[in-house]
Amino acid sequence: MEYIVETKNLTKSFGKEKAVSNLEMKIPKGEIYGFLGPNGAGKTTTIRMLLGLMRPTSGSVQLFGKDMKNNRIDILKNVGSLVENPSYYPHLTAKENLEASRKILHAPKERIDEVLKLVRLHGVRNKKVKGFSLGMKQRLGIAAAMLHQPELLILDEPTNGLDPSGIIEMRELIQSLPKEYGMTVLISSHLLSEIDQMATRVGVVTKGKMIFQDSIETMRKIAQASIQIKVNDNEAAWRSMLANGQKADLGEEHINLQVEDDEQVAASIDYLVQQGFSIYRVQEETRSLENIFLEMTKEEHAE
Repeated sequence: MEYIVETKNLTKSFGKEKAVSNLEMKIPKGEIYGFLGPNGAGKTTTIRMLLGLMRPTSGSVQLFGKDMKNNRIDILKNVGSLVENPSYYPHLTAKENLEASRKILHAPKERIDEVLKLVRLHGVRNKKVKGFSLGMKQRLGIAAAMLHQPELLILDEPTNGLDPSGIIEMRELIQSLPKEYGMTVLISSHLLSEIDQMATRVGVVTKGKMIFQDSIETMRKIAQASIQIKVNDNEAAWRSMLANGQKADLGEEHINLQVEDDEQVAASIDYLVQQGFSIYRVQEETRSLENIFLEMTKEEHAE
């Protein structure tokens, strides 16, 4: 598999405090990678190391298969980023702001109109940026990051401070980038609900450590619903189900049934009735990804 981003034992210490600890991040080409963690978990420090803005205490960063230490200038030609608040000249128009960035990046002139259309700011290209909403400024920041057609786009909390419609626009824009431009996107956030609607892959970090890294589907499977069944004798029913080869856990007041589909639920209920148990209640309990994320970070904090 081709990894656009790969870190090995990436560590950053500030005095005795480890902001990032032996982080192993792997981002395959064409993915939208959601980098998740509570505020202060080490996300921005990691991003700064990925962009060569901060030197690791130990470990390595590889982008496009090249080591950041020896190929920084070469690597960064293919990276666009929006870290914290975008910088702009408020007295200049959107187009003039991008013209200033274009000269630094040596991008062709026609790219200005292309990126303005892409972030839906073409209609206000001649408007001064000081009159822009926060969402428009964020999109202008992304337009500037994309002027030189980077292969990797790194966005640090891009939906921070946006209103609901701004968040939806930002989400749609980010989702279109791998499909239409072959870009790989790393997006950091402390909001799991946001990442859940955008990312194809997820890395969860807390206290500088990566505690989960896999596809969003795998994370959703962990969040899969369980069926709770309450019968007249929960323990006897549970033992009977296990003897019958069914996956179930015994709770305090009910049996938790682990099932893949509705047919299995029906078969389990049918079996319990045939065994003479009285069924009082059957209900579904869904675990949100938010809850799972909180559990993961809680377990880590408890150590």
